[in-house]
Amino acid sequence: MDNNKHAIDIQDLIQPESALKRDMGLMRAIGVMAGLMIGSGIFYVGVYTLDYLHMSSGWALVAWTLAALYSLGTGLCYAEMGAAMPRAGGTYNFLTAGIGPSVGFAMGWADFWICCTASISALALGFAGYFAPLIGVSGIGIPIMACVVIITLTLINIKGVKEGSGVSTFLLIIKISLILFIIVTGLTFKGGNGDPISFVFNGKNFLGALSMGIIACQWAYDGWSSVCIVAEEIKEPQKNIPRAIAIALGSIGFIYLLFNYVLLRLLPVADIVATDNPTYDAVGLMFGKGAATFLTIGIVLSVLGATNSSILAYPREYYVMARDKRFFPIFGKVSEKTGTPVNSLLITMVYACIICFFSTFEDLVNLTVLASNVFYTLSVVSLFRLRKKYPDIERPYKVLWYPVLPIIVICASIVIMIANFVSDPKTIIGFLIPLSGLPAYYFFQKYYAKKGAEEAAE
Repeated sequence: MDNNKHAIDIQDLIQPESALKRDMGLMRAIGVMAGLMIGSGIFYVGVYTLDYLHMSSGWALVAWTLAALYSLGTGLCYAEMGAAMPRAGGTYNFLTAGIGPSVGFAMGWADFWICCTASISALALGFAGYFAPLIGVSGIGIPIMACVVIITLTLINIKGVKEGSGVSTFLLIIKISLILFIIVTGLTFKGGNGDPISFVFNGKNFLGALSMGIIACQWAYDGWSSVCIVAEEIKEPQKNIPRAIAIALGSIGFIYLLFNYVLLRLLPVADIVATDNPTYDAVGLMFGKGAATFLTIGIVLSVLGATNSSILAYPREYYVMARDKRFFPIFGKVSEKTGTPVNSLLITMVYACIICFFSTFEDLVNLTVLASNVFYTLSVVSLFRLRKKYPDIERPYKVLWYPVLPIIVICASIVIMIANFVSDPKTIIGFLIPLSGLPAYYFFQKYYAKKGAEEAAE
């Protein structure tokens, strides 16, 4: 697809050489990945899912299940590529090697300007939105608080991947404990007044409604690919990347399904749809309003952990692009002292803070999910291309039921995106964002070609 002279070096993907440090074991890798996945989504996405599905509780649980299976299927495809090519960058590497550098660049370009950086801003705004009312802050104070969070967490992650992943793992333990506590107490509570699970659908466009429900659920799963972005800093990546993906996606999918079932058991569907935070109402029903207020602190810590994992992972992608001479050179600097891509972290921090003042949490979520879905689908396509182009490289893990599972993932993704577009044509923005990167790709090609010629002349 692209000129061979711009193709990625497969040997660099298999055995990357850089100043990044392999300081993350399996648990810290899971901490980063699961810490990014479990943010604010689990506490409020169920409202949107029920709304899209016209308050059909049964089909809402199906949407959560299908989103879990889709994410797990895609994750297992990533596990094969990540274990075989454990270089920082994840999806960018798979697309570049499998389809072509321009496609990999288009994804990285969209990630920096919209998808990943906007996710950092969205999570920080989500944190501020929950925490600000507890201390009487409102108005302009909310984006300012979001910026303080972004700056503080960035400075921690600049100190080292061990410090950054340690924060994510610590906060993950707290929020998993909170969620499991709600699940256990909700399943045993005798005073629930939820409606019976119903598969009655009162809308007109069932497939479109189900696809919108799945897309909403995907925001709660989004971030699982982060383990491949930080692959170059994971110990024994050939073993630990597949393990982290299988453990995190499998267990979190089960937890999400149980959690939403508990909410439906405790609260009537109409009450869930009518509130912004049904978890607050569910805990209030079981333990009183005081406990429900305390729960907000748990939600705040959950969102904080996801924000930290985002800040840790995403700048690695821009760093690798600069290393490949496909992005601004300043992003390619690694601190000799800490082994972190310091410039990429700092520039991402500044840009994420700017976004906080010009957008809302909901707008950012809607922009990022569908665009990310496009590249997840193309990455699974890359799996087929990589097996054909590089049949002899070692693959410590091979995806189950190949080629059936990858084909199912691709078909499911296409159906979801088409149905989503038919249901909400505005989502075309999610397809157009990556296209804006193509002119920039050729700009960087010419820039580095000119720079190389000047250096050769000297």
